[in-house]
Amino acid sequence: MHELGIVFHLIEQVNKLAVENHVNHIASVTLEVGEVSAVIPYFVEDCWNWAVKKETVLKNSKIKIEQIDAVSYCEDCKKEYSTVEHAKICPYCGSEHTYLLRGNEICLKEIEVIDDEAYEEPTEIEQATDEDIEEALAELQRLTEEQTE
Repeated sequence: MHELGIVFHLIEQVNKLAVENHVNHIASVTLEVGEVSAVIPYFVEDCWNWAVKKETVLKNSKIKIEQIDAVSYCEDCKKEYSTVEHAKICPYCGSEHTYLLRGNEICLKEIEVIDDEAYEEPTEIEQATDEDIEEALAELQRLTEEQTE
């Protein structure tokens, strides 16, 4: 479950930005996820919803996930095409001399801030404990089992 690690890293980075910019509360975070990144959006959402309950600046914030379509490039005919639909074979010329242009990345796109009064001193951000991570993994396992039933 690398989604949990992604969420913890994202929360850590957003908290740092909040402190640097004297932000009291964040309404939402928009994450771009590549179509072939091996990240499962609903797992990210589940991990996020669990993790932000324990936060201060991010408490009850939403995560918005936007897909980045996977696009490959053919070195022979110099055309771009949909990676998921055609894989490594160029649909225009049949060449295998192709490579992925985009669609494997994960990017923090946007942070929506609730316009509160700025605080005077940055606050210390709590780090996730091993117990928090174990609890999240157990919850994720339970959710995964529910979805497969």
